[in-house]
Amino acid sequence: MSPTHDPQLLKGVLSPLLLRLLAERESYGYELVQRLRAAGLSGISDGTVYPALSRLEREGRISSRLVASRSGPARKYYQPTASGYTALAEATADWLALAATVNGVLSQPVPPMPAPPAEET
Repeated sequence: MSPTHDPQLLKGVLSPLLLRLLAERESYGYELVQRLRAAGLSGISDGTVYPALSRLEREGRISSRLVASRSGPARKYYQPTASGYTALAEATADWLALAATVNGVLSQPVPPMPAPPAEET
């Protein structure tokens, strides 16, 4: 059984994930969905990725171009802009710092009962 992911958590990291994948290789929307699924986000949907791509394009973080396809209509390929690379670097640093903090708290053993309140001095 594949792990489930909180949609709110995913929403906060989807843009950096898309920018990171696009920094590796220019891709079209459905290909990005497949790459995210292969990375472990099995529940990701087209309805989540395409609006995020549109927003990143409006923000100037990615650019697109149409490429003719042998198997149907032209595909819209995306790649990061200079602003996108800057946003990716910033988001990566922010995420790594946050993940380290959250991991530090959540990796502690869970006590069987809460401790009593600290006494006021």
